[in-house]
Amino acid sequence: MEHSEIAFAKINLALHVRKRRGDGYHDIETLFAFAQHGDVLSAHLANALSLKIDGPFGSGLEPDESNLVLQAALLMQSHFGVSEGAVIRLEKQLPIASGIGGGSADAAAAARLLNRLWGLGASEQLLADILAPLGADIPACVFSQSSFGSGTGTALAFLDDSNITARHLLLVNPLQSVSTSAIFSAWNGVDGSGVGRGDIWDAAIEGRNDLEPIAAAICPAITEILDRLSLSNPALVRMSGSGATCFALFDDAAALEATRARLDQNWWSMASMLR
Repeated sequence: MEHSEIAFAKINLALHVRKRRGDGYHDIETLFAFAQHGDVLSAHLANALSLKIDGPFGSGLEPDESNLVLQAALLMQSHFGVSEGAVIRLEKQLPIASGIGGGSADAAAAARLLNRLWGLGASEQLLADILAPLGADIPACVFSQSSFGSGTGTALAFLDDSNITARHLLLVNPLQSVSTSAIFSAWNGVDGSGVGRGDIWDAAIEGRNDLEPIAAAICPAITEILDRLSLSNPALVRMSGSGATCFALFDDAAALEATRARLDQNWWSMASMLR
């Protein structure tokens, strides 16, 4: 029997960089939110673990142990002492290295998927703890719920998101990749204050993405996308993560589609809603 799981696209409603750490990482504060769509994983039982990748962005990935999906699967197998394997298929719908948690969301979805396929009955918290060493965004992606992230992003506090769910979301990427490590390295070291801890929507509106101007200097198309998205006065326009994907939130689908029609046709875009 085959099981399937969506790797929900992640967006950072706000992302404030607070401190450069001695271990090479950065302390951040961020508001995580998730789209209703993303990559799609499916799996069925087998004697060994294997990965097949297809979809519009599948050609840029290798189906080996360099892929976070297989790393997550091997970690699950080892932690729980699972003797069974699985054939995992990843349908890659999201651009690679684009600031919307693609690899992290895929690894998280693989863990949720194998948890069901292998009948492990593990909690999402346990899955998040097991997978945390693989990437800072992975714990948030395991839950795929609106949350406040601190530290490197792995310390999570879940938020009342009743006033942001079901908002119409437009994701846009210029199909140009930017280096996360290069962008964090270029951060000026100035702590511009933390993310608000009250209402999530108010905190998002008042917040910012400290990596946005750095990424835009490296990839000017980001500024062009943000300007184009802003023309229709959506409720919120911002870059997600370290880029280059930007997003806009709308109150209705008609406004989203009107904005999408004005985009450069060479850009990638996806319409969804917040979970």
